[in-house]
Amino acid sequence: MAELSPNADDVLIVVDVQNDFCPGGPLAVPTGDEIVPVINRLISRFANVIATQDWHPRRHSSFASQYPGRDPFEAIDLPYGEQTLWPDHCVQGTAGAEFHRDLDTGAFEMIVRKGFRRDIDSYSAFFENDRQTNTGLDGYLRARGLKRAYLCGLAGDVCVYFSALDAKSAGFDAIFIEDACRDIDMNGSRDKTRADLRANGVTIASSADILT
Repeated sequence: MAELSPNADDVLIVVDVQNDFCPGGPLAVPTGDEIVPVINRLISRFANVIATQDWHPRRHSSFASQYPGRDPFEAIDLPYGEQTLWPDHCVQGTAGAEFHRDLDTGAFEMIVRKGFRRDIDSYSAFFENDRQTNTGLDGYLRARGLKRAYLCGLAGDVCVYFSALDAKSAGFDAIFIEDACRDIDMNGSRDKTRADLRANGVTIASSADILT
């Protein structure tokens, strides 16, 4: 494995460590809060830290509540393709959309809010789910001269996964920090996403690989 200790050209991207994805939230990732101390240790080692924040308007098109007779985790077709329906979550301005209280948010140099367009969901830090609407993050990283993207957060098999793939396809070296993620793991999605990350050249590492 290549040397993974962070340097000035590296960025840590902390994905969606928000209350609604932690235990007690409507879309809780099992043991999602357990990654917060790990992420804080990582944050302390990086000169550049960016966070993403799910930021949905009320009545967002990905919410199952908008489709009578539909349940969360069903899939429907929207103009941009298949969309999983979710419980209402991370609604703009609510406590559920806030970052976990123990997360070291003071180190964030930028927060990328995603999913704020009512008609398009957004998993990746780089693209909305139509795969056309760019968040602008890749341009920011290039303008800063950053070359390696380390990714962690919630959920590992959804938003962190898509962000890591997009970081790699955008030309950045991408490192998925496995013990700083937790997964929804629907229908074996955890193992499937890990295999896909490896197949696409994303490095899967542990926090120990980075901190030692």
